[in-house]
Amino acid sequence: MGKYTVRVATGDLFLAGSPNQVQLWLVGEHGEADLGKQLRPLCGKGEFEIDVPLHLGRLLMVKLRKHKVLLSLDWFCKWISVQGPGTQGEAFFPCYRWVQGHRIICLPEGTARTLSDDPQNLFKKYREQELEERRKVYRWGSWKNGLILPIAGNRQLDLPRDERFLEDKDLDFSVSLAKAWKDMTIKGTLDIINCVKGLEDFKKIFPRGKTALAERVHDSWKNDAFFGYQFLNGANPMLLRRSSRLPARLVLPPGMEELKIQLEKELQAGSLFEVDFSLLDGVKPNVIIFKQQYVAAPLVMLKLQPDGRLLPMVIQLQPPRHGCPPPLLFLPSDPPMAWLLAKIWVRSSDFQLHQLQSHLLRGHLIAEVIAVATMRSLPSLHPIYKLLIPHFRYTMAINTLARSRLVSEWGIFDLVVSTGSGGHVDILQRATACLTYRSLCPPDDLADRGLLGVKSSLYGQDAIRLWGIISRYVEGMVGLFYKSDQAVKDDLELQAWCREMTETGLQTAQDRGFPISLESRAQLCHFVTMCTFTCTGQHASNHLGQLDWYSWILNGPCTMRKPPPISKDVTEKDIVDSLPNLHQARVQKTITDFLGRRQPVMVALGQHEEKYFSGPEPQAVLRQFREELAAMDKEIEVRNAVLDLPYEYLRPSMIENSVTI
Repeated sequence: MGKYTVRVATGDLFLAGSPNQVQLWLVGEHGEADLGKQLRPLCGKGEFEIDVPLHLGRLLMVKLRKHKVLLSLDWFCKWISVQGPGTQGEAFFPCYRWVQGHRIICLPEGTARTLSDDPQNLFKKYREQELEERRKVYRWGSWKNGLILPIAGNRQLDLPRDERFLEDKDLDFSVSLAKAWKDMTIKGTLDIINCVKGLEDFKKIFPRGKTALAERVHDSWKNDAFFGYQFLNGANPMLLRRSSRLPARLVLPPGMEELKIQLEKELQAGSLFEVDFSLLDGVKPNVIIFKQQYVAAPLVMLKLQPDGRLLPMVIQLQPPRHGCPPPLLFLPSDPPMAWLLAKIWVRSSDFQLHQLQSHLLRGHLIAEVIAVATMRSLPSLHPIYKLLIPHFRYTMAINTLARSRLVSEWGIFDLVVSTGSGGHVDILQRATACLTYRSLCPPDDLADRGLLGVKSSLYGQDAIRLWGIISRYVEGMVGLFYKSDQAVKDDLELQAWCREMTETGLQTAQDRGFPISLESRAQLCHFVTMCTFTCTGQHASNHLGQLDWYSWILNGPCTMRKPPPISKDVTEKDIVDSLPNLHQARVQKTITDFLGRRQPVMVALGQHEEKYFSGPEPQAVLRQFREELAAMDKEIEVRNAVLDLPYEYLRPSMIENSVTI
């Protein structure tokens, strides 16, 4: 009994409010009070006071129902807070979702609770009903055989309302894309009559002044040290590994004894590295406007110099074939045009695996599996749900757009990329088959690839540092709600979440190291750290470099129009004829500009405004997380100030809090 003060916060965007009346109920340990239709949430924050004649006790949840008058408009509710008897200050009820239709919605108080934290089963029915309803709208779909599962739906309107772009993101995405296509159409009409006669003719579409690093790429792309640097810190730092032996595919023909001695010397010194594109071997290349395109599967051997430079020693463009002469090997001492063409082939191959394996699969699709499994398995009261939910914003929406526009039939890959028209699906299937749990965890991945301690691997240093910060954040949160390993084992919702992800979403990935159960706090922390890093740093490290490294088309051609060279008698015309034509190059440049631009609607890692946890302890853990991120950000800024080539892709202020583009 007594007076209650109720505050309600509506989303900030223009269409977040609703003219419909909203009925509220307060639910306490000892009873439930109908507050009537006290609210019309048009915008901003609303507040009202009301006398309740019942003794409710400790408040457990708020229930609400939006009523229809003439029309029904969705309402984006951020949160509701209540102050009065039994609230011990102010009780906070997070929502951060759309209120649709006329059904009753329950908002439990924001204190995170596992099943064991609710011995009286006060929330048991709510948890079960919430998951039952979620599983109806968050359904697993299918895209292609042999791939991990997506959310069901072929377009944004097929997705749950809470997963679609809000109006500011939707407007920016639509307007920017329309402008990009308009500019490409206008400028592209001249490509029909313009022809490329020399490499510098590609300046016609090079966006001068886009980024300082893009300018540097244009000026230095032929340089061997610059070529090697990209495997350490470029757009795709995921393929380089230290050699433990000379690769079996590297067949050295007679006359190359000196090269073999050099390779073995570097191998013994531990300074021999390799990048093997065998995943591309046998992939069927695209046919674009009746013209055959070409794909290679190169091998690059590199040596790490004492000064940190990574220099190429030899390039093999195709693996050996039974009954055929050994494939040609290209060396830095070869005629300049032959060596340059070999490096261009490597850069084009890297473009394919970067976009499909490193970026799409490891960045986007894995994050989607984590998001869908979480929505299907963990109720909003669960601490791991509260911990992860900020890292799912817009992921299902952007992935649905990617499947319908980029890698779909007649999408961008089919139109201009050498692995389009089916080859890209083949690559994704192969990459999925060899995707391991360890490869998604930087300490394990970098150790397996022999990159720990390589001082010139700025990606490696920053990834390890960021992983540690995220890990301590996760450990802090987990420690608040799980006091023993047994508590982890006994959490049935947590175990169901883990199985849902590994067995269903990842399609029985336990044979590649993914867990199907969580047996300890340490294992839980490692798994949740992987989930968080994948949705943030993993994607950023493979997304943010596109504008820098691919604006100059010759540094990452989307397609090759001539087969790999079979002799070293190469002219500049041979290179030009192999590269994308002006139309293909302009489409690549347009998509690179659009996707690689800095996002105006962006939330940096850890800076989400949503408050899913109630209580001072989780807020203290989050505050410590933000302080560590800020310190790392400052240290990277200081480091980069004295570097010839700054590395910023894992700088916390540039990492998005979720996969949104």
